[in-house]
Amino acid sequence: MKSRAFVPEKLDVAALAHDAASLQGEWPAASLPRLADSAAPEAPASGWPALRWSLHGEIRQPKAAAAQTWLHLTASARVALTCQRCLKPVQEDIAIDRWIRFVDTEAEAAALDVDSDDDVLALPRHLDARELIEDELLLALPLVPRHDACPEPLAHVDEEEEAEVDERPNPFAALAALKRQKS
Repeated sequence: MKSRAFVPEKLDVAALAHDAASLQGEWPAASLPRLADSAAPEAPASGWPALRWSLHGEIRQPKAAAAQTWLHLTASARVALTCQRCLKPVQEDIAIDRWIRFVDTEAEAAALDVDSDDDVLALPRHLDARELIEDELLLALPLVPRHDACPEPLAHVDEEEEAEVDERPNPFAALAALKRQKS
């Protein structure tokens, strides 16, 4: 039997699962435009290491149920995002490891996705695995990227500026004085 050639950008998930086949590879981070847009301005995606990914399809046959199509997706990347404390680039390692079940229709996927801990998608004729991997990596990005300890002090305050702040009258002290005068 001749083995099929699978292309990640136009992947036949059902055939991949039927053959219990696997795909793996590396892509430059800059080839994923939405992920590249998340880069810190000082550290563009073109300077990031290549991201690694793998896909493995399988058919599961549960007892007293129809056969199920599954895709195991793993990917890892190192990205440079903007630290929300110091606004300098911070390196983040992202790794995903997901099992995705494919069903026949969108309605079935929506119904099963609500009740299941597994990710459920409608089985497309051809899946763009690059987009799927990019989606999963974007979902894995930290909401608030930041260094554990920022490399530079967060703010530089002169002693003179600090003294000026201390000398200014407290506006609430004036309000308290007015309240005392009325009583």
